[in-house]
Amino acid sequence: MKKILWLVNIPLPEASILMGNVSIPFAGWLVNSSEELASIDGIQLSIAFPCKKIKGNKMLVGKKVKYFPFARKKAALTENLLQIIAKTSPDLVHIHGTEYPHTLAMVNLCQAQAIKTIISIQGLLSITAQHFYASLPANAIYGFTLRNIFNKDSIYLDRKSFEKGGILETSALRKVDNVIGRTTWDKVNTRQINPKITYYFCNEILRSSFYEQEWTLESCERNTIFLSQGRDSYKGLHYVIEAMPLILRQFPAAKVYVSGVDVTNADELKSFLLRTYYGKYIRKRIKKLGLQDHFVFTGVLNEKQMCVRYLQSHVFLCPSSIENSPNSLGEAMILGLPCVASYVGGVPDMLEHEKEGFLYQGDAPYMLAHYICELFANDEIALRFSAAARARANARHCKIENMKQLLRIYRSLFHS
Repeated sequence: MKKILWLVNIPLPEASILMGNVSIPFAGWLVNSSEELASIDGIQLSIAFPCKKIKGNKMLVGKKVKYFPFARKKAALTENLLQIIAKTSPDLVHIHGTEYPHTLAMVNLCQAQAIKTIISIQGLLSITAQHFYASLPANAIYGFTLRNIFNKDSIYLDRKSFEKGGILETSALRKVDNVIGRTTWDKVNTRQINPKITYYFCNEILRSSFYEQEWTLESCERNTIFLSQGRDSYKGLHYVIEAMPLILRQFPAAKVYVSGVDVTNADELKSFLLRTYYGKYIRKRIKKLGLQDHFVFTGVLNEKQMCVRYLQSHVFLCPSSIENSPNSLGEAMILGLPCVASYVGGVPDMLEHEKEGFLYQGDAPYMLAHYICELFANDEIALRFSAAARARANARHCKIENMKQLLRIYRSLFHS
């Protein structure tokens, strides 16, 4: 029996339920992977995660996984992780994500106890910080609202926070011998941080609902665009706003659906007090360009709601200024929803231009507009991209093959 301890950044749904909380619709790729891994004979999986409202070290017993929530307070962090290691006696610690204090703390503890360790690269904050401003004007970067003051989360301060996390990330990566990645971008940047690191390739498993459905042109709402997120500046919502007047010249009824929190909402006192300056900037730009009837903020969607929203859209758009391998793009592709994405980070490893979708220069909203219009106007191209992207994504996100590859990586570490 091999004992594997995962360190993740948020509670998985089963753990949330065991704590009496509502599960959050994030990090879906970890859910399927953990369920598949825990079902394998000879593997005992435990998962540790930070939790705000927790005292001491509790163990939550799920159907096949044991969960260990821990307080993230710096004073007790090392001791909490040390106790989890003592309780689980792991043969291998697999850390998902690089930038949090608990990552570096766990790396240090594993190093001191000679426990084999591997880190899965999600994004890289030290690199993302360099692209955080995403061509925004100075007033948007340095502006702030009451919420920004209290939370210290203006665009400028968020970038500083990313840079701070990047220091922890770099320290952790320089101390480990092994990482798992998925793209040329994360491989290049990881090896520039630590040239001696052993890099393993392994794609991710997506959320279950996306393997079960298929997009069709007949069932979608024509001339609609779907964005999976618009809260953070580097996700590029402002680029879409600048592109919309060009799109509306050809398709006057075009509409954009944005999932997640409505950053523009300021209609009630609470939402007014909670909005960020980026949200204020977005709201002003939408109003100035007369786009109020063309943007719909859906609110936070769970897995099944997200799947429905993809299927009802005509085009999926990923306009970020930087990404590693966005799972939202993978979900769109595996459904067969035609995609347009900025040519940044690891995106070109996921989507081939003019074969599986369209890629465009990330800071060129006029090209974004052009390619959206191409898909709206040409069903033949949309259907060709749909079939090719679906085939590519089904191979890349194959549950069986990706789990086999993860097990191969684990076995190579056990025998090293």
